[in-house]
Amino acid sequence: MAVGFHFDCFFYQIGHGDFLHSFFSTISYYLEPDGWGTKYPKLLSSLYYKKLNYSDIPQAIEETKEIRVKLAKFPPSQVIWDIDDLTAQPPWGDNISKQITSLSNYFKTNDGRNLFDLLLLALNDAYEDKFDLEIRSL
Repeated sequence: MAVGFHFDCFFYQIGHGDFLHSFFSTISYYLEPDGWGTKYPKLLSSLYYKKLNYSDIPQAIEETKEIRVKLAKFPPSQVIWDIDDLTAQPPWGDNISKQITSLSNYFKTNDGRNLFDLLLLALNDAYEDKFDLEIRSL
């Protein structure tokens, strides 16, 4: 089942739900020492669990930019597939492209876009159009 970012009639497809969970698991594991959503509440609490209110999008954009910079310091081998099961591994294991050099460019959508780029695009578009943003399954 595909998941993506959604507002109004727009859907920004990411891929499988496990992959998106890995993205957020990796962020929380390495960058939130006090637990899920404690440092990046707009992305990891609001967007992940409910919806991101239009008025909170500017903060979510700043969180996204900060996370991207910080994850650039981690090698791809440190990806967290599931924060609730740290033994879980991606289905492709270590078989990744040589172009993936850090956790900031590890996450790619089904169509090959960087997930950070897609997230920033969805955030900016939703803000420009004055809509809340949510994660939705197809």
